[in-house]
Amino acid sequence: MKKNTIRIGVGTGFAGDRIEPAEILLEKANLDYLVLECLAERTIALAQKRKKANSSLGYDVLLEKRMQSLLPKLKNKATRIITNMGAANPQAGAEKILEIANQLGISIKVAVVTGDDVLSKISLDETVWETGKSLSDYGEILSANAYIGANALLSALQSDAQIIITGRVADPSLFLAPMIHEFKWPLNELDYLAQGTVVGHLLECAGQLTGGYFADPGKKDVTDLANLGFPYADVSNDGTAIFSKVENTGGQITLQTMKEQLLYEVLNPTAYTTPDIIADFSKVVFEEINPGTIKVSGVTAVGKPEKLKVSIGYNAGFIGEGEISYAGENALARAELAGEIISERIRHLYTDFRVDLIGVNATHRKAFRQIEPYEVRLRVAGKTQSSSLAALIGEEVEALYTNGPAGGGGARKNIVDVVGIVSTFIEENQIEISTEKKEVHLNEII
Repeated sequence: MKKNTIRIGVGTGFAGDRIEPAEILLEKANLDYLVLECLAERTIALAQKRKKANSSLGYDVLLEKRMQSLLPKLKNKATRIITNMGAANPQAGAEKILEIANQLGISIKVAVVTGDDVLSKISLDETVWETGKSLSDYGEILSANAYIGANALLSALQSDAQIIITGRVADPSLFLAPMIHEFKWPLNELDYLAQGTVVGHLLECAGQLTGGYFADPGKKDVTDLANLGFPYADVSNDGTAIFSKVENTGGQITLQTMKEQLLYEVLNPTAYTTPDIIADFSKVVFEEINPGTIKVSGVTAVGKPEKLKVSIGYNAGFIGEGEISYAGENALARAELAGEIISERIRHLYTDFRVDLIGVNATHRKAFRQIEPYEVRLRVAGKTQSSSLAALIGEEVEALYTNGPAGGGGARKNIVDVVGIVSTFIEENQIEISTEKKEVHLNEII
């Protein structure tokens, strides 16, 4: 039956997010849908690397932990979970969910949506969006995942699956899909899609909307951040929505937090582009209904994208790191000297090399205040195609214990296998969406 209102909550805003807010939403918010949004460009490329190493992996690394917690709470509820925790391997992710459900003695139906992996369809002659170079100018290509839209999930939503798991569906599209499904919106009713997209955009980062990223002590105070609650929206069949959070959880939903999240990752507010729609956010209306309750309306469409964005992961070599601390009188001068020593010895060996004084100039690459710090941590990093050269940085920093300025301590060294990310585009008709339903009934996996 067509509904007039649905309640959608968000249980994760990124792969490493907390688990407790999703538990609270499932237990107390009376949700129709709980969305677990866990993917970023680099996240899925790294998942592809894990899948290549082991074909049974490639799904989100916290999938098991989240499902062990959420499945018992999902039991006997009408709430459906939509998630992109399938990452590079939604099929394996679904099998893992069924395995966990079987262990817990819970019957569950899972729909798997695939089709975003377009590695076999991308030519090395493709132009890279960010640089204008050819894709062949980059290192070994590890992954190519298209951002697919809400329509990819509709077949799964029409099934009786309680969990829908997929890969690189665009973040707002995870939220838009249940609106299209429940309200029977035609896909050519673009203003509905635009209004639904802003709802998804506002929800997608979870705790950012309730004050997590907003908080700035003494300037933008937010209460009880240690128990930050995640938001939900009551969406009407015209796409307007009322945002709130579970009572007695930390954080806040205000006009300020809503406006900040609206502009998150938005290059052009008059043309916010997803696989589903190009939306005009410039005339959005925020209305405070009650403290902690905000209504959103006023978003319209300006068109649909001609092509879909594809996130390309490539082998970008190694980053070697070394860190060491200096404290007490003259700490800054000793740290600066240590950096000069390392630079003189090895800087010329690296295509990209930097020396940071953490606490002084590391974040903005410049010291804005001339305040003598009591302690400084030196960080040296360099990028190279050679793992041995990457290791050399940490070795040289560690050698400062006895070969550099006085009083160095707490040395640390690390090598990172770097996955680079660039983008290109693909025609939507090249995407082949597949939906498969799996289920477990007590001790039988079907």
